[in-house]
Amino acid sequence: MSVRVRFAPSPTGALHIGGVRTALYNYLFARKNGGTFILRIEDTDQNRYVPGAEQYIIEALKWTHLIPDEGVGFGGDLGPYRQSDRKEIYQKYARELVRLGHAYYAFDTPEALEGLRAGEANFTYNFRTRTGLSNSLTLSADAVQQHLDAGTPCVIRLKVEPEQAIRIEDLIRGEVVFQSNELDDKVLLKADGMPTYHLANIVDDHLMGITHVIRGEEWLPSTAHHVLLYRGFGWEDTMPKFAHLPLILKPEGNGKLSKRDGAKFGIPVFPLAWAGQTAEDSFPGFRETGFLPEATVNFLALLGWHPGGEQEIFSMDELAQAFSIEHIGKSGARFDYEKAKWFNQRYIQAADNRALATSIRPLAEAKGYRSDEEFLVRSAALMKERVTFLPDFVEQGYYLFEPVRTYDNEMIGKKWNPALQPHFEALIEHVEAQTTFEASALEESLKEFMHGRSLKAGDILPLLRLALAGTMKGPAVFDMAAVLGKTETVRRLQTALAYFLGA
Repeated sequence: MSVRVRFAPSPTGALHIGGVRTALYNYLFARKNGGTFILRIEDTDQNRYVPGAEQYIIEALKWTHLIPDEGVGFGGDLGPYRQSDRKEIYQKYARELVRLGHAYYAFDTPEALEGLRAGEANFTYNFRTRTGLSNSLTLSADAVQQHLDAGTPCVIRLKVEPEQAIRIEDLIRGEVVFQSNELDDKVLLKADGMPTYHLANIVDDHLMGITHVIRGEEWLPSTAHHVLLYRGFGWEDTMPKFAHLPLILKPEGNGKLSKRDGAKFGIPVFPLAWAGQTAEDSFPGFRETGFLPEATVNFLALLGWHPGGEQEIFSMDELAQAFSIEHIGKSGARFDYEKAKWFNQRYIQAADNRALATSIRPLAEAKGYRSDEEFLVRSAALMKERVTFLPDFVEQGYYLFEPVRTYDNEMIGKKWNPALQPHFEALIEHVEAQTTFEASALEESLKEFMHGRSLKAGDILPLLRLALAGTMKGPAVFDMAAVLGKTETVRRLQTALAYFLGA
């Protein structure tokens, strides 16, 4: 049987980075096994639907290169892949489950149920309480039909039989056993005709031929109801295998990483930025922070899974080849942001300069900086060993794009000597006279200049660096000059000399 897996998020807001990891593991498992990766949008809870969230999910998958083979926005033969477009399908199967005796109509009003919950703190609709409530198990067949004919609001509930041990063999956690006496009779179809997650999930997985369900551990308790649904429909032979992923923990390792932790720790916990209706509901993203998608994927892959060995840098193809569910841990994985930054640095350093130029261009254009490709390619080559995030190219390396804003006065105090003024003025003339303005030629020419004036490298080169960048940090000074060009280099030397004289 061909492997078919699905990523099935709900469009209730920004997609948490943990959701991206779930999508990644499904994607890698499909690729490892020559299978199919499906995107299904589970939007049955219309009260929690957030406009724009579905498109956000699709954009996040595209940014991380987790392109579905089928799904919303990607086509496929087993759609529709958006659950709100499958309403009639769920209604049909809910009624079928009633006919088979594994579900029932419940006519209890919301007010009646609220009254029961108010009177009993732990009230549960189950085998103990359903016999005293208004449902098709307690009403006569005629009364039930009258309610249905009259359009009396009702739900369809799963009929959970008592004294059952429900066992699943989780691919990560091993055998997990649930006792049916502890389960409630879940609502499967709501009064508005929309299914709940439980019914829609099972029906869709069956009809779409899902072979493996790889999802977060928060869904593990729901699996007991899902197994009962498979049994009720007679689909046990095609029930998928389950794998429940460990939590992603807060940076300090205590508790689940939440969306609020981003603001608390000053880190992104979403793949892309999300603009909510308030500042509290707006969040930065890995993309906007300046992460490369490949680095983000590599970081997430190792957040709960380990292939064995010492290798840490993996291409997507290498991840797919190495991936196995058996190597996913049971315990939570700490969200180590410093490690994420390390991955990004490594990927930036290894990136093609022309590809980096493409990523830098919108950042440069947003600041009104020069953005022609060759200039950006050469700037990327100079800065890539010194940055952590993409915006660092135009922020830390701003001096490649605009005149020096501030000079390191402490270093000027150490390196500038008024006696150097005539030498520095001659240096400016010497630079202006150059016909070849490439780094190696400049370096050779400046060495001859200093030798001819009995100057040491320490007399001139620190001042040249300060003139070009305002700081002693940064790329090699002759490489900077070559990228800036002769006109800009001369201008900066002149400006710096005036500053040195006034310092």
